Amino acid sequence: MAQLDTLDIVVLAALLLGTIAYLTKGSYWAVTKSPATSSNAAAGNKPQKTRNIVEKMEQSNKNCVVFYGSQTGTAEDYASRLAKEGKSRFGLETMVADLEEYDFDNLDSLGDDKVAMFVLATYGEGEPTDNAVDFYEFITAEDASFSQAADPPLGNLKFVAFGLGNNTYEHYNSMVRNVTKALEKLGAQRIGAAGEGDDGAGTMEEDFLAWKDPMWKALAEKMGLEEREAVYDPVFTVEEKEDLTKESPEVYLGEPNKMHLEGAAKGPFNAHNPYIAPITESRELFNVKDRNCLHMEIDISGSNLSYETGDHIAVWPTNPGKEVDRFLRVTGLIAKRDQVISVKPLEQTAKVPFPSPTTYDAVVRYHMEICAPVSRQFLATLAAFAPTEQAKAEMTKLGNDKDYFHEKITNRCFNIAQALEAVGGQDQWTAIPFSALIEGLNKVQPRYYSISSSSLVQKKKISITAVVESVELPGRDALKGVTTNYLLALMQKQQGVANPDPHGLTYEITGPRNKYDGIHVPVHVRHSNFKLPSDPSKPIIMIGPGTGVAPFRGFIQERAAQAKAGQNVGRTLLFFGCRKASEDFLYSSEWKEYEDALGDKFSLITAFSRDGPNKVYVQHRLLEQAKEVNELLEQKAYFYVCGDAANMAREVNAALIKITAEQRGIPDAKAEEIVKSMRSANQYQEDVWS
Repeated sequence: MAQLDTLDIVVLAALLLGTIAYLTKGSYWAVTKSPATSSNAAAGNKPQKTRNIVEKMEQSNKNCVVFYGSQTGTAEDYASRLAKEGKSRFGLETMVADLEEYDFDNLDSLGDDKVAMFVLATYGEGEPTDNAVDFYEFITAEDASFSQAADPPLGNLKFVAFGLGNNTYEHYNSMVRNVTKALEKLGAQRIGAAGEGDDGAGTMEEDFLAWKDPMWKALAEKMGLEEREAVYDPVFTVEEKEDLTKESPEVYLGEPNKMHLEGAAKGPFNAHNPYIAPITESRELFNVKDRNCLHMEIDISGSNLSYETGDHIAVWPTNPGKEVDRFLRVTGLIAKRDQVISVKPLEQTAKVPFPSPTTYDAVVRYHMEICAPVSRQFLATLAAFAPTEQAKAEMTKLGNDKDYFHEKITNRCFNIAQALEAVGGQDQWTAIPFSALIEGLNKVQPRYYSISSSSLVQKKKISITAVVESVELPGRDALKGVTTNYLLALMQKQQGVANPDPHGLTYEITGPRNKYDGIHVPVHVRHSNFKLPSDPSKPIIMIGPGTGVAPFRGFIQERAAQAKAGQNVGRTLLFFGCRKASEDFLYSSEWKEYEDALGDKFSLITAFSRDGPNKVYVQHRLLEQAKEVNELLEQKAYFYVCGDAANMAREVNAALIKITAEQRGIPDAKAEEIVKSMRSANQYQEDVWS
């Protein structure tokens, strides 16, 4: 037998290892991939992370899982509330699960002594949220394949469902409707009605509360559960660390993750890891003293971020100092704001929503949504911690009486601290466990803005166009937009205002440990389906009043560059509306430049609602241009709408149906079908908000 030389042995060893890897799917060395994972397992800490939800529930002894599909955090909040209520009222062993963290081919092996809950937001025009895309595609597929050969596949699965939607969109609550239909088609047993919350009508919270009580009753009957008196059972433990100070290097002061804490934040930058981007330019777009609209240029050249024309940029805000102080004061924590705390879950499936150790101030300033409207259910849970019997009675009434809550809290747009001040007067709410505040308040979410520049023209610089939100309310402070006022403060600092104080607010402009100095803002990019046609010769019609014009500035910027480069660019119509030409005509000088580049291919049609005797809006101008609009649509023009969903987008849709009916001499019903088919073919696109 011939002797093996060294090279032969190396090759044979490599083949052997490759064979083992293929046959075992890498399980021989999976536990050694990460030192953290192997040391945790050896120390008997958390079991290894698994994408098998049945295995996860068995490991953690759970009989109820609450899945969520969430874009802005609201669905995640409702999922957490359901899980907490299920445990405290009915003794269910609950866990909350992010849909993107699990596979679903083994849902068929979830025992009939368990229940799955789905809390699903609908994003945009009937789409799943980013974290629910894979689940949605799997569960609605014609050939969904499960681990067992049962018939029907999900005959053992019991589920309940609640959807978060907006009736101003055509595909209202389509996620919960389509998923419910798919699960039932696969044999799953729905318990109670599938609930639907309506953000468009402003009734989301009350819709949720109205749905869950009959749902719990139906579930208790189905699973033989007995209700008990609900008592507060913390999900997290909060320990004050006397051996650490805010100067300690391991203490998070608002950093989103360890890389940022250690000063070496690296990509990829995304929804979990923002890029601290320089603001290279900022300017005011309005010519009026009592309102602001900002234009900002965000430099992404130092990151791996890229964007396409029509995408969104996410800005990670910080809460205003005034509201941070109010929250800490009313909860009795103002003197302990810099106290270092360690927050840990009390059971293995719970997740602390921010890094730890940290400080009370950092949690409230960077991680808690303290400026959001307060929920009636949350106020009811805080009644037990009221400083006086009178305050307890008032909180109980607010929690139980929908109309009274609406009168005293909703109508006045109170956030949590303002509500506690109104109820408690001068008394502080020192008995509220900080864990209850962590559990009851949403995590601060990034805010998304349509990018108002073209990636073809400025590849490494993103433009933002944003109106600063400030609404005067009788008898109280004005209601302020958290993120837009933060951006205003950044602009004022960049322009040399000594003490930036937009609308009576102050911000930690330089960020945690002064790492944002030099005017920086945390951002990431979210890709959108709101896109120009791939063929630039296709005509386009754009409707964008106010800051709805933002993406269309990018569209036209791109078409002007294509025309300059000698490309054939199609007819380009922009309908823009605002109050007065002299006050809020956004980018008024720029449009002339684009007209020079595009010639007769570009037309700007304006509607200044307060410049004439009668109010004129973009939908009126659209009707005036009915002949050309119809001709362009017959040439397969793309039709875009950006802006307010509740009124403008609906009126524009109605105007387009009218134009189609009248210009083509067909019934309204037929015209409506044509407009619907345009949506289905992606020829009619919307980027709207309520």
